[in-house]
Amino acid sequence: MAGIAILLDLYKKKPSFCSPQSFHSSGLFSASAAAASAAATVAAGTPFASRFLFGYPKVSHCDAGAVLPEHYISNTQRSSEDFFKNDALKYSVKEYKIELKPLFSAFELRPFALTTLRSFLLFYLPLLEPSLNIEEDEEDFPQDSPEERRVDLVVPLKKSVKQIIRETTVVTTRRILERLAVIYVSQRMAWKLLKDVPKSAVRKSQRGMPATVYFFRVSRTTFRGHLLGVTAAWIVQTGIEIYRSFSRITNSDESNEANVTVRAKLLGKKISGITIRCGASLIFASIGAGICATLFRPSVGQWIGCAAGDLAGPIIVSVCLEKVFHVYL
Repeated sequence: MAGIAILLDLYKKKPSFCSPQSFHSSGLFSASAAAASAAATVAAGTPFASRFLFGYPKVSHCDAGAVLPEHYISNTQRSSEDFFKNDALKYSVKEYKIELKPLFSAFELRPFALTTLRSFLLFYLPLLEPSLNIEEDEEDFPQDSPEERRVDLVVPLKKSVKQIIRETTVVTTRRILERLAVIYVSQRMAWKLLKDVPKSAVRKSQRGMPATVYFFRVSRTTFRGHLLGVTAAWIVQTGIEIYRSFSRITNSDESNEANVTVRAKLLGKKISGITIRCGASLIFASIGAGICATLFRPSVGQWIGCAAGDLAGPIIVSVCLEKVFHVYL
């Protein structure tokens, strides 16, 4: 009766003590408590006068964990290790590896050679057209004197040198913007801005996306990857126009307020035109990269589409503004 009284007292203090869940899953009702209550019950059931005959009942305690086999414990530990290992692999934190190019990468041998060749071809190839036309029309028209045929090679040389300086300045400005992005924006956003877009297009093509989703993803990635380059070009072109405007104001004989106002308005129009052209270049480059990457090979198609959109975007926007709104950029 004493053991039953103890259990009833515990049940009144904590009703959940005798629930089946607490008996089997919690550690409140241990083996020692059960043995003690059983001993108290047996002792209470034995009359006091006959205790000298039966004596006090002996209760033996046992440890349930001691009878578990060793392979059971090792298997439990192994299964828990595998579970946590798989869970860590499933929910691992993504690492964003950012690889910055050298600050003066535009002056390396191969990029600088390509920039020089492109600049010279851009300004010297148009000089071949008049000579070809003269050779075709020699029979119909009299031959001009050698002095009139002489072509000025100094002006294209100056333009080529200026173009080389402009392109190397744009690339160096982009490298500076990349370092500023790594410092001042989040690591995830910096990784997206500095991502290798052709390689990203190849990885996206291996995921089995629908064509529309793939086009949208490649266009968005190209927009982010091309943003710093377009921003660098905008900064350089705007700086050149500001320098030209101030140099004309300071070198002009008329330094009145009207001249300054006209120059300021002209500068605002030029900066607006540069902004529109750069925005069109960024948008059309993203669209062209998505289209060409979807239709052709991902890496080469993305590069070709980005270059074509970069060149065609400002031209298309300028023609549309001239035809529709009569605005000349």
